[in-house]
Amino acid sequence: GHLDGHLMVLGKVVMAAWDLSVAVEDLGADAPPITVSVTSDLHIGGVILKLVEKSQVKRDWSDHALWWEQKQQWLLRTAWTLEKCGIQADAGLIFMPQHKPLRLGLPNGLNLRLRVCFSGPVFRTVLGICKMLNIRRPEELSLLRPVEEKKKKKDKDLSEELYDLTEVPLTSGTHYDIIMSPSTNHMSRPCLYNGMPAHFADSPKTEKVYKMLSVSQPAPPPEAIAKLYRPASVVDKAHIHSRWLDSSRSLMQQGVQENDRLWLRFKYYCFHDLEPKYDAVRLTQMYEQARWAVLLEDIDCTEEEMLLFGALQYHINKLSLSEPQTMTSSPAMDDLDSALQCLEVKLDGADSSPQDMLYNDLSPFSGCEAAPDVNIVGQKFCIKLLIPAPEGMNEVYLRCENEEQYSRWMAACRLASKGKSLADSSFQSEVQSIRSFLAMQQTNPNTHNTHTDDSTSINTHSLVSPRYSKKYKAKQLTPRILEAYQNVAQLSLTDALLRFLQIWQALPDFGISFVVVRFKGSRKDEVLGIAPNRLIRIDLGVGEVVKTWRYNNMRQWNVNWDIRQVAIEFDGNVNIAFSCVTADCKIVHEFIGGYIFMSTRSREQSNTLNEELFHKLTGGHEAL
Repeated sequence: GHLDGHLMVLGKVVMAAWDLSVAVEDLGADAPPITVSVTSDLHIGGVILKLVEKSQVKRDWSDHALWWEQKQQWLLRTAWTLEKCGIQADAGLIFMPQHKPLRLGLPNGLNLRLRVCFSGPVFRTVLGICKMLNIRRPEELSLLRPVEEKKKKKDKDLSEELYDLTEVPLTSGTHYDIIMSPSTNHMSRPCLYNGMPAHFADSPKTEKVYKMLSVSQPAPPPEAIAKLYRPASVVDKAHIHSRWLDSSRSLMQQGVQENDRLWLRFKYYCFHDLEPKYDAVRLTQMYEQARWAVLLEDIDCTEEEMLLFGALQYHINKLSLSEPQTMTSSPAMDDLDSALQCLEVKLDGADSSPQDMLYNDLSPFSGCEAAPDVNIVGQKFCIKLLIPAPEGMNEVYLRCENEEQYSRWMAACRLASKGKSLADSSFQSEVQSIRSFLAMQQTNPNTHNTHTDDSTSINTHSLVSPRYSKKYKAKQLTPRILEAYQNVAQLSLTDALLRFLQIWQALPDFGISFVVVRFKGSRKDEVLGIAPNRLIRIDLGVGEVVKTWRYNNMRQWNVNWDIRQVAIEFDGNVNIAFSCVTADCKIVHEFIGGYIFMSTRSREQSNTLNEELFHKLTGGHEAL
């Protein structure tokens, strides 16, 4: 029972002590709870201290906090007293880590197991995940509950190969608490090591995972695609959007358990500030999300567009398989010519400080070894540089655009490896001899017939959506895809990805998230489409857009949480109100507020993420 009596002892008020029992998750499900003697004026931090002492377990408890099961809330304000929190003897508290493993499905179908924050708002959990995976602009993504695929009992689940990253140490300065201090720069270009964040470069196992994150994966066979969930109608599409988690509340508060499965997806379709040289993972995952939206008919496109999408996928698959990790060169290599000039200056001894070297590890330049990695037909001109470092050789890939650039770089590397400067008279003759060597390898272009090697290996039915693979036989599709392919075959991998995204963004239905609603005064369900710049009302009877409202004409919007109704006022005295049928109205509120938040970003010149503004626009009263 609860004795909250105040005893008078020698004229002082003494709070009566009472027993509080707390389950300690780490001791296992069968372990009895630990009982500690407390008074109502003891603060949460004090309770934790007593718990830890009594558990007699020596370990780092800094990530642990108290979870109040009945109230479904975390007690994170450690300075609050039990009384202030409203905790009495019957409260069922659990002492548990705030970061726990989660199974995360990515847009490219990769499944990761990683440790994420279960105690902060989901918005912050996503920041932590994106920081770890090296995805900039994390506010564009969010988490949702997965759609179950059609599965027969006997089907072995092959897609469930899990890549475990729970042990990956987060690099310093990325701890989730520090991450939001106003000065940290979220959009900052990550510091890459061998083309990847340091915490991935630690072991061959994690390096492999990073490559799977940042390089497009080949499409699965058509029969695997057929098993995936395909929305048949706009109402089906609306059901997907009822699965988004609430950004303002924690995973625990939304019933997500340790090792549950969630999807990470781009939620807001306005991609700010894409920089291919820093955004390898972001760009690849965005492409994969677009590609699956097209393949699973989540977005409609014409036959011509589908053939072009097919050709680009074919090209991207081909390049992803053949190229040495394009993304592994340091960002400076993207602008090779200016880098070469800078190198010429450096090696001329004009400025000898090694910090200013092209990359820091190039300072022990003499003694480096340069090996060609060239395929003339495939227009691949790479130089593999081995650079001596205290712990062995570092490998750096230089990827050149063309023969000319390659010749100058290769010559520069050879001279440097002999300890000579670029001012050396032999530089030009070295360039010349490399040029002539390349010229000898040129084959006569006419002998190389693209159709012969392509048409046999092309799996067209994995490149177009089921509607088109049912409509045409492979032998009808193949020549048409290859014809479209001729127009994009010259594109580099990055340009092909960007072109795919460009065509996707130009589709009429691009970026619309649907929810089923009932407008005030109407007797039937209708669909509301939420786009980056407008809201659309769709009549289900005719499947047509009947009305469009733009955000820039919006004066205010509010939610009546009791009757779950959203009311919006637009310029010119236009008022609309609707209740939500499929999704929670918090989801709709968050979408609208989220898009308005996204539109403020370009105006803010600074690179920081204004989390407070995001919560102000998306939170609603439940969040406060």
